[in-house]
Amino acid sequence: MPAIRPDPFFSTSICYGAGAPDPGWTLAFPITLPLVALALIYAVGARRLWNRSARGRPRLIRRALVFTAGWSVLTGALVSPIHALGEQVFAAHMIEHELLMAVAAPLLVASAPAAALIWALPAPLRRAAGRLTHGGAPKAVWAFLTSPLNATIIHGIAIWAWHIPVLFEAALERGVLHYAQHASFLGTALLFWWGLMPRAGTRHSYGSAVLHLFVTSLHTGLLGVLLLLSPRPWYLENAAGAGLWRLTPIEDQQLAGLVMWVPAGLIYGGAALLLAGLWIRKNGSREVVNAPRPV
Repeated sequence: MPAIRPDPFFSTSICYGAGAPDPGWTLAFPITLPLVALALIYAVGARRLWNRSARGRPRLIRRALVFTAGWSVLTGALVSPIHALGEQVFAAHMIEHELLMAVAAPLLVASAPAAALIWALPAPLRRAAGRLTHGGAPKAVWAFLTSPLNATIIHGIAIWAWHIPVLFEAALERGVLHYAQHASFLGTALLFWWGLMPRAGTRHSYGSAVLHLFVTSLHTGLLGVLLLLSPRPWYLENAAGAGLWRLTPIEDQQLAGLVMWVPAGLIYGGAALLLAGLWIRKNGSREVVNAPRPV
């Protein structure tokens, strides 16, 4: 059974390098405390919504199940041995990042957790949060960040910037930058999926969403192909434990490139096809409604 490692706050021991401990469960406070707090806050808010309205319970159950799935994937990526393996094997590191950006993020966004999270707050704070979120400046900033074009650009910059060798290696050496890397991947992915997913009560451009998913699939696939075809390893320190999977450093990088190119590309492509199907169905329903009736 893998060992449990309660790392100190922002411990550099969770980063990479020679002498890294055997893969085990990582219980670092900056990771576990936000995860536990998020789950508890959501549970409190969902319970209050459950007691408040019986008619909305089926929808609340569906959303809670999707939220639980997203939270579980997020926790698995950051706490399970996947994280510790990612300290020593680049391919495992890439799997962790794709779980954050392409699996956990869309599930969390699809669960529409805002209502439950706000209802967990005491009434005065809930009213203050409502005023803040409906205020002119915060609303405008949020609209700017989550517009499909801006969210796609911001997410793409985060992905490419952190794979620049000097920044990637800095994240390997400094615990704070390591957390910042993961936070930026997850945070920008949440903005990206929020901007593309349709939501009840809002107008949605399915064509724009499909286009931005296609563009994201292309540029992340390109990065994966570059990793796959590169004749030399980009991040030697992150391949220090490649032998754990019986790989050479260059084979480890090639596997990481395949993970970014194929499975992640399938997720983006699948989401694009799903939205395209919804777009076609919506337009078909509109044509039926607007069709002239026989006299």
